[in-house]
Amino acid sequence: MNKLLLPLCLFHLFTLQLMAQSFVGSWQGVLEVQGIKLRLVFHISQTDGQYTSLLDSPDQGATGIPTSETRVAGDSLFISADALRLAYRGKLAAGGKRITGTFSQGSVVQQLELERTGEAELAAAAPKRPQEPRPPFPYLEEEVQFQNEAAGIQLAGTLTLPKGPGPHRVAVLISGSGPQNRDEEILGHKPFLVLADHLTRAGIGVLRFDDRGVGASEGDFASATSADFATDVEAAVAYLRNRPEVNPQQIGLIGHSEGGLIAPMVAAKDPAIAFVVLMAGPGLSGYHILLQQVADINRANGMEEQKVKQNVKTSKKLYKIIMKSASAEAAREKALAFMKKEMAKLSDEEKAQIGDPEKFMQQQLAQLNSPWFRYFLSYDPRPALRQLSCPVLAINGSKDTQVHAGKNLKAIESALRKSASPHYTVKELPGLNHLFQTAETGAPTEYAQIEETMAPIALETIAEWILALAKT
Repeated sequence: MNKLLLPLCLFHLFTLQLMAQSFVGSWQGVLEVQGIKLRLVFHISQTDGQYTSLLDSPDQGATGIPTSETRVAGDSLFISADALRLAYRGKLAAGGKRITGTFSQGSVVQQLELERTGEAELAAAAPKRPQEPRPPFPYLEEEVQFQNEAAGIQLAGTLTLPKGPGPHRVAVLISGSGPQNRDEEILGHKPFLVLADHLTRAGIGVLRFDDRGVGASEGDFASATSADFATDVEAAVAYLRNRPEVNPQQIGLIGHSEGGLIAPMVAAKDPAIAFVVLMAGPGLSGYHILLQQVADINRANGMEEQKVKQNVKTSKKLYKIIMKSASAEAAREKALAFMKKEMAKLSDEEKAQIGDPEKFMQQQLAQLNSPWFRYFLSYDPRPALRQLSCPVLAINGSKDTQVHAGKNLKAIESALRKSASPHYTVKELPGLNHLFQTAETGAPTEYAQIEETMAPIALETIAEWILALAKT
């Protein structure tokens, strides 16, 4: 009996080892988040009996994300990434080519099936971004660092300059909301890389930089407001004015989305700014921008009108609680009470989509009650626009569901009429979304699926307008 038991035990251990070994490799699955399909890839490796893994989110342009723990026990797999508050639990299916399990991030839990995939398959499935420029470039490119003395941080970016004698006209690119790198990378697209390349080839220098706390830039992004980001832009302008290749009288600002709010803040205080370009920049307060955004995105996603109106009504009440509260603590208490009442009204299906209600509410509160959000809700960009004394170009796409083109361009133009700007151009570009891509509905769910990063008409409009300034 003992002689038989030993071989069986050895066989069992050998089987477990084979099963564990079979997790090594690359595994790909697809998540659906708010109507957006996002691919996830786990790269699992084993060294000296220890498992490690890296995570890719190809459609978000993120690769090689380190995980906190990778654990294998027989046919079971567990991976967590504490910094992202995500985890995956799965079991290896017969044949070793598929893992079935659940993916969780914060309060959201959903089924996620992974399939073994090779490097060639991953490369073939990578999103196509035909506009992304590749070296060698017909211009000069330099990695730079500069100080924001007021904040005590160093910022890092890329300066591109035309070849040939200077000093050159240069534009500082200002990114939209959320932590952005110098390319304003989103869903596999690099809008600022494409824009910088186009402008520099046209003879306009460009400085683009990582947001504070992002990439190679120092600082704390989470505690900053638009006013803080404006000081980063001021530091970028000060740095350029000390560069001999740059014409200090020809430094302008190009801001996208929130960047289009920040650019006038900076230029209103600095009359030496040569020009301002607003790309989907706000002309109304954050409160009005966000309420319209809720309606436009919901409609673009096909939501019933009654539900759209209900979502707008709920958002309005919640935003007013945040705005009217005397402190962040008071806002948190009142907003949480309101959210609990609203959660009780949801159907079982809606509650299931949310996941853990307590975690969901805490996550929402962390965003809604952040310094940035509280500042953005109340900030009105029109006073700064009325203080501008330089040429201004304001453009927006007709299918923008994040910053409504008609309402915001109208408000911007009205404010600029009362400014000292020598001339300004306000233009709506047909068929373009918030990223200035040629779009069908303008919904954010389309961004990743569209191969175009920025429509040629948008690139040409900006470049031609800036170049024309030299002739005026």
